[in-house]
Amino acid sequence: MSPEAATRGPILADTITRLPEGAAGAVVVTGSHGGVYAAYVARRDGVRAAIFNDAGVGKDDAGIGGLAWLDDAGMAAATVAAASADIGDAADMLARGAISHVNARAAALGVAPEMACAEAASRLAGAPPPVGPYAALAETRRTLPGGARPVVLVDSAALVTREDSGAIVVTGSHGALFGGDPRNALKADAALALFNDAGGGVGITRLPALEGRGIAAATVSAASARIGDARSTLEDGIVSAVNAHAAALGGRVGMTARDLVRRARGA
Repeated sequence: MSPEAATRGPILADTITRLPEGAAGAVVVTGSHGGVYAAYVARRDGVRAAIFNDAGVGKDDAGIGGLAWLDDAGMAAATVAAASADIGDAADMLARGAISHVNARAAALGVAPEMACAEAASRLAGAPPPVGPYAALAETRRTLPGGARPVVLVDSAALVTREDSGAIVVTGSHGALFGGDPRNALKADAALALFNDAGGGVGITRLPALEGRGIAAATVSAASARIGDARSTLEDGIVSAVNAHAAALGGRVGMTARDLVRRARGA
């Protein structure tokens, strides 16, 4: 590692799926959740080490599931507590975040729970770049057959395409709007979009942004469905928030995601 790389500070990325120039080989603080898909993207795109948001940890510890995966893939990684800093906002994480979980490679560099995110990022600058093979992920995008409207399952909202306009889009992504731009809420004008609330707070801010675009949207609670797993959103999710367009479809807090999708599919 060059002295310049050690002193320039971490790269900030509100989402790991849109890394800025210079992220390869650098420490990245990202507003993305710490699930396996986000971890995979960090490893695929050549990040040296990463700090994610734990998204409230949630069902089956999915919000930190990428840490063990990255240990196996050769990368040091940690999460900050969602209660300490806003998910989807890397600058807030660097300024206010407190480390909640670390993998073994990060722990070996002195990163520990309750440490300030900025201090952890500084320590991670000493991580060796990951090398060697890493596990491939199973299919992360699929379309369910049948019904009046297609149901598209995407483990990350980054996998949505413009061709998904008019479809029901079920994502594993958190529901926080990143970058303050309503266009970032979803790439397509879906009939309905579902997200994970990442433990609440700003984890539902895509909903009003999509309301303004005329798109029905809802979140499921992180405690009910594994973040980063669209199938879990659909099969396990319990609705935690809806916008007005989703309410008009019959959406309400406490119903199952599957029931809301069924109503939207018949609309």
